[in-house]
Amino acid sequence: MFDPIVGGFQLDRTVLIEDGRIRSVSGSSGELPLGARVVDCRGKFLVPGLIDAHAHLVHLTDLSHLAGDEFLPMFLASGVTSVRDAGDAIVAQAVIARSAELRPQVCPRVFLTSPLIDGDPPLHRDVGYALTDPAKAPAFVDDMAKWYVSTLKIYVGTPRAVGREVIKEGHRVGMKVMAHLGAYSAQEAVEDGIDSLEHIWSVFNYIIPAEVAGQPNHRANLDLNNPRARGLIAALAERHVNVDPTLVVFRNMIYLNDLEEVRNHPDLACVPRRMLDYWHAYAQEHPLPTGTREARRKEVDKYKELTGLLYRAGVPLLAGTDTPEPYVPPGCSLHQELKMLVESGLTPAAALAAATINNARALNRQDQLGTISPGKLADLVILDADPCFDVRNTRRISAVVRGGWLCDPAGIRRAVPGE
Repeated sequence: MFDPIVGGFQLDRTVLIEDGRIRSVSGSSGELPLGARVVDCRGKFLVPGLIDAHAHLVHLTDLSHLAGDEFLPMFLASGVTSVRDAGDAIVAQAVIARSAELRPQVCPRVFLTSPLIDGDPPLHRDVGYALTDPAKAPAFVDDMAKWYVSTLKIYVGTPRAVGREVIKEGHRVGMKVMAHLGAYSAQEAVEDGIDSLEHIWSVFNYIIPAEVAGQPNHRANLDLNNPRARGLIAALAERHVNVDPTLVVFRNMIYLNDLEEVRNHPDLACVPRRMLDYWHAYAQEHPLPTGTREARRKEVDKYKELTGLLYRAGVPLLAGTDTPEPYVPPGCSLHQELKMLVESGLTPAAALAAATINNARALNRQDQLGTISPGKLADLVILDADPCFDVRNTRRISAVVRGGWLCDPAGIRRAVPGE
């Protein structure tokens, strides 16, 4: 049984589940309740249910002619028992979340985030919300609370005055606040109390010295030991600000979707045809120049280098994907992200912690999720091989437990439309 706080496995544990929650964890089978169903996991490895901290269940799905609830089973089949929608139209999110709760045998839990709080007009008009007056932040936050939103999301056009007020009001009602930054700098957001920065860009873009910006391939060649980088990394660590690198979307969609290993990745075999058709059309309409490929590879490597620096500095890291951006398949891409986190310098145990307890804390649900502990929701993944030996073993899924339901991954996948 994996303990993400300790960072290792505890041997020979018996987990008793009752009414969807973990009733007890003991060192022996002990006396089981009469009629209890016994699942023999000898020789297997039990980990908490994985959490994807950054997904979208509304944005982009219309371009795939696919509704979010149709591809939710892809997450659960991959051991992802909870998903944080990282900003979408609120009514559509709520409908998808309700659908998931009605189908726990095939769907993960869904946690809601506000629409993207942005300037006027919002960059993404379908899922954005123009908030330009700080005085209107309290009413907006109170409205989000009525939708049971767990997180507020600040987006690229939000200035500091509005961002600061959103953070203050969100914390007033117990919400976490994430940010995909643009006009609002990382240094300012950290000072103002932001809870998490989304995408490695939300750190990287604010550590580029003025004298370097504009030079050829300056992002691919940036010295990450410069004073701006050291200062921001130290502030993130001191204030325990989460960073969700979402490395997989940078590699698969933004920078390297012209690589055969991305466009023909085995994970794409599980993707509905409508979604895959949109992804291929997107790549054709937004071709990447072949001559820049090496510089693009180096830039992705630089993002991984920065992720490793953040980890070694003690900055808490999350595991998110930005699925279903092109070539970022729901569910499977979290395993790709874990692999990239390890390539960045995290230990496999630290990558697992990012996808479990760290993500649970980011949701403010550490009392319910993230570890295998009495009283918590019974969300578990049973693996056939040790993920601390090789993080790719998170794919070796024998079964998934979601709220006490024992689920077969192959059976879950049958709920995903093929076309």
